[in-house]
This record gives sequence, C-alpha cells and structure tokens, in this order.
Amino acid sequence: MKGNIFFCTQCGNESSKWQGQCPACKAWNTMDEAPTAPANKAKKGTSRVSSHAAGERPKPQKLNEISTADEIRFSTGMDEFDRALGGGAVAGSLVLLGGEPGIGKSTLLLQICHHLCRDKTVLYISGEESLRQLKLRAARLGIDTPNLLVMAETCLDNALEEAMQADILIVDSIQTMQRADSSSAPGSVSQVKDCTLALMAIAKQTGLTVFVVGHVNKDGQIAGPKVLEHMVDCVLSFEGDRHVSHRIVRAVKNRFGPTNEVAVFDMGQQGLVEVPNPSEMLLAGRPLRTPGCCVACVMEGSRPLMAEIQALVTPTPYGTPRRMTAGVDYNRAILLMAVLEKRAGVRIGDCDAYVNVVGGLDIDEPAADLPIVLALASSVRDTTLGDNVAAVGEVGLAGELRMVNNLSMRLNEIARLGFSQCIVPWNGTAALIPPEGLQIVRVKSVAQAVGLLG
Repeated sequence: MKGNIFFCTQCGNESSKWQGQCPACKAWNTMDEAPTAPANKAKKGTSRVSSHAAGERPKPQKLNEISTADEIRFSTGMDEFDRALGGGAVAGSLVLLGGEPGIGKSTLLLQICHHLCRDKTVLYISGEESLRQLKLRAARLGIDTPNLLVMAETCLDNALEEAMQADILIVDSIQTMQRADSSSAPGSVSQVKDCTLALMAIAKQTGLTVFVVGHVNKDGQIAGPKVLEHMVDCVLSFEGDRHVSHRIVRAVKNRFGPTNEVAVFDMGQQGLVEVPNPSEMLLAGRPLRTPGCCVACVMEGSRPLMAEIQALVTPTPYGTPRRMTAGVDYNRAILLMAVLEKRAGVRIGDCDAYVNVVGGLDIDEPAADLPIVLALASSVRDTTLGDNVAAVGEVGLAGELRMVNNLSMRLNEIARLGFSQCIVPWNGTAALIPPEGLQIVRVKSVAQAVGLLG
C-alpha cells in the first residue's frame, strides 16, 4: 500500500514527505498532499482520448513528406484577438487564457462566441457560474445564437462526452475541473495535469479547438504546475489595471505564430471593444509644456506603441530618499538614475524620485532607457523637452547610447502621430532615412541628450 505524495503547487515537484520549502523552486509553504491512485486502476475514457488507436504504433515519417495543407486557421471575429493568436485560431489547438479575477476573461470568450457561432458549434463549459449567470451575461453582451451550447459542469469526463458534437470547446476554468478517476481535489496539481492532458489529447485527435481559462496566483503567474503552460499550444496573458478601462492580451507562448504579440481592448458597459490604434489612446490627455514628461516608442510584438513616461524628482525631507516606479522595472530605473548622476552630472542622489508609465502599460525593453533618463533630468532641471519630441535608445553604464531594433517602424509610428523630432542614438543610424516631416536628432551619450533640454 503506497503512501500519499506531496506536490508543489508552484512547479509540480513531487516528494514522499511534506517539506516547508520546495527543493526544486525554493517556494515556501507550497507542498500539498494528494493520495496516489492505485497502479492497477484503469482511467476512464483513456481509450477515447488516446492519441493513437488501440493496437497501433506511431511510426517515424520523413519531414519533407509531411503535409500541412490540413491546418485550418479561422477568425474569431475580433481582429485584435486574432493578432494575439498569430492571425486567428487554429483547428485542433489548445489555448490557455490567464488573468486576474474580474479582468474580463469570461467576457472576452463569450464575445468571440457571437462570431464563431455563425458557422460553428461552440460548447461553453462553466465550472464557476450557473446557467442563469451565463444567460444574464450573454444578454448584457447582446449574444443570442442557437449554436452556442452552455453547460454548468465540473466533471471533465461528462464535458468531453458532450464536446463530440461541437467544433469549439471553452472550459472556464481548468482549476474547477476534475477527472472521475482521480481522488485529489479540483485545482490540485494532479487534477490540473490530468484534465489538461485529456483536453490536449482530444484536441489533437479530433481537431477540436479548445480555449481554457486559467487562474493566477498572488504573483500574477498562472496558478498550477508550470507543466500546464508547457502542455498547451498557446498561452495568452490578460493584463490591465481594474482602475483603468483598457485591457491588454499578450501572447506569452504560441506554437502557431509569433510571441509577445498584444491585443488592446477597452472595457465598457457592453463588454470589450477593440482598440485598433492604441498609441492615440495611451497619449490621450497628455499634458503640454510640463517638465518631467517624455514620450517613448516601444515594441509590443510586431506593433510599435507610443507611451508617455513621467518622472517626479523632489528634495527629500528624510535621510534616505525614496524610489518608486510604476510600469517600469524598479532595478532598471535605479540603474538609470545612477548613470544620470555619474555620467551627466545631474544630482539626484539626495532627492525622492518617482517614475510612472501613463495608462498602466508595463515596459520592459531597453528602448525606453533614454526617455526615462530625459524625463528624470527634465524634472530635476524643471525644463521641458518639447511637446512634439520623442526619444528612443538604450543607455549603457558608461553613459553611451546604443542602437535598438526595429527603429524604422518606431520612427514611422512617431511621425504618424504628428511628432516633429525624435532623439535617437548616433551609432548605427547614419544611413537611416527619416519619414517625411520627422527630424532625427542623433546623440552619442546621456550627457549630450540631457543638454538638449530647454
């Protein structure tokens, strides 16, 4: 008789005894107990969702003889969501959508059902809401179609039996599903792995397109074992602040398209509305002739986005100055403040410094280094950079400015929004032809860029 096994809810590591700290991921208090299933117990529905028929053995094939003509990609009815998926959903794919509670995951999936049900049958499995709640939400969104089948069920085996009559399956959420042959609780590591494996097998075998909603933990990561993200074909992260109206869907992983593609939506009374031009939305209401502001152009996947970076530097009344950031990496901002003081002579060590990206956008690429530095220097010297000036460039520890990728696309976006000047690094831009109406200002160092203020 085998004893119980302990699983880490963060990484899925197994242990024969409970431990306060997971030896694999070093997380504390994440070990949960789950009884082991008997070795001779056959799993229900194994033959139905098996990747190969009984008695058949997979044989190797020549790569140049494998046909991809049967790969079908179809639109979800939302161009922005299709962009995040890499051009549309793929038949037989398994897509995982994760995000904070109440951010709009269920609303988004219910909205795409309105378009998909025109020529396909969609089965919506809800493990968290009743049928009446689904009906009230659908009425609010204006969705009323006979091809949308809804089901309030937490047993995945029952849901898979009904999924045979549908073209698209939506599971909301994977943490509420359970297999009948597993004795562990819903949401545990073993249940999440078994349920995802069953969904993946039926998707690959029958060509059923599956959308799965995943919960997130307090760190913002998708809850459950990390193997959950490895098993699915596409991982979409639903980002945004509930205090602002816009939402961002980011492709973290995509086996059928590029990663880091983003889709921008605006949350309203009638659900999520696509934002085809997010740069204008992020720059709306930008203050003019105000020190401490600089416009940056960052790449989100294959799309350039304009964002306003604001900085506030003020003398501190305390012995230790405060440093706070929102939308940019804290350690990166501290590094840039040190470079600004050492290489450009802008004294900031005895001041409180705050850096913010307007609109709730998170920026994690080096191209925003120069705008952050200029915003900080502008706030210290209380001078403006100019209302029609943008900046793009990476800052090194020696105070030099380095070239960034996709500069031509960034400049085209800057010119399209009516900016007249753009500060770029000198290195690698000698042969660059700027768009019509945009003047390129090439600088070699942080000190030279700060000298352009005022």
